[in-house]
Amino acid sequence: MSALAHVGGTSGTTGTDPGTGAPQERPGRRWLPYLLLLPGALWLLVFFVVPLVQLFTVSIQSQFPGYPGYYYRDVNFSNYLRALTDFAPQFGRSLLFAGLATFFAFALAYPLAYAMAFKAGRWRNIMLIAVIAPFFTSFILRTVAWRQILADDGPVASTLNTLHLLPGGRITETAAAVVAGLTYNFLPFMVLPIYASLERADHRVIEAGGDLYANGFTTFRTVTLPMSMPGVIAGTLLTFIPAAGDYVNAELLGSDGDKMVGNVIDSQFFRVLGGFPTAAALSFTLMALILAMVFVYIRRFGTEELL
Repeated sequence: MSALAHVGGTSGTTGTDPGTGAPQERPGRRWLPYLLLLPGALWLLVFFVVPLVQLFTVSIQSQFPGYPGYYYRDVNFSNYLRALTDFAPQFGRSLLFAGLATFFAFALAYPLAYAMAFKAGRWRNIMLIAVIAPFFTSFILRTVAWRQILADDGPVASTLNTLHLLPGGRITETAAAVVAGLTYNFLPFMVLPIYASLERADHRVIEAGGDLYANGFTTFRTVTLPMSMPGVIAGTLLTFIPAAGDYVNAELLGSDGDKMVGNVIDSQFFRVLGGFPTAAALSFTLMALILAMVFVYIRRFGTEELL
């Protein structure tokens, strides 16, 4: 046995250290983890970092005077000043709509995830399929369907008008419709992380709360909710971040007064002559705002599993 270990060593080693007797690692094995990471790193470099740098260079370009659509390389940060001043309402509206959609998604998702994890029994897989079923169709198709549901002659608006519960007489082309669409479209991103956290939680710890004479609410507040916080944090981030940059829901469900930053970026890129630098500056400003908010959020509420 000792002769074989001395000659061939164990898998991935070149033998033992004469001084300590510890297995020695083969030189090639040391680079294996880096080689496995190389394809992913190259993908991020080519399709994320490079376009991001290119977009930043566009955001500080200047337009040739009298020649709309023609730019020259410059260090012109006035594009960012214009993005913050001229489009401040759209920034505020985007963050507000995303925050409301995240709140409503959490209010709907947590009871559903809790029921799936603890109460569903043999119906769990069916409920899980129902949660992910919207992913089987495209994002735009789901929003168009939501537009039909909330249309003036649709079932929701007609019922509310019959009961005299819809003061404005319509749901579409309102801020409420945009928030409802965002909530619906991003709800699975809230449900799945919370469900995963509750599913892997130790049920014996939760049962111990009842054994120590804690009522149901106390057990939930002090045991269940803290154990599910990694899923709550992940779900809120996965909902808020894409919702803040979304433009489909505001375009299809809202009015001109409900446009978000994503709609302005789309308009500046594809419909406004000479709008490329402004659109790029808007994109980077939105990204900076979201990153700052996420950093503060993680620092305040994050758990060890997310840090």
